[in-house]
Amino acid sequence: QVQLVESGGGLVQAGGSLRLSCAASGRTFSYRVMGWFRQAPGKEREFVARISWSGENIYYADSVKGRFTISRDNPKNTVYLQMNSLKPEDTAVYYCAAARQFSQIREGYDYWGQGTQVTVSS
Repeated sequence: QVQLVESGGGLVQAGGSLRLSCAASGRTFSYRVMGWFRQAPGKEREFVARISWSGENIYYADSVKGRFTISRDNPKNTVYLQMNSLKPEDTAVYYCAAARQFSQIREGYDYWGQGTQVTVSS
């Protein structure tokens, strides 16, 4: 079992920044790949970014590349998503998730947090 708790969401103006955090606990050593997804109202949950245990293997969705940065602090069991140059279309509930292997699809992840709301005003 892995427990994931996101924090850091909120309301920000377009062009602003937010940093999301995801604190993990439980059998984290078995689920070394961490990812961020998001889901806007009426839309499917979509992949945002994922990171390997070492932090050396990172992959971003094209929609956030160059604006978002995923990172992790293993001693703290925490994964971060730094979001810069935010746009109204980034508005969504953001979820972190844990997987055993690299994946960019929802089905590849075994554990999920409860989500944190990010709202970007124009």
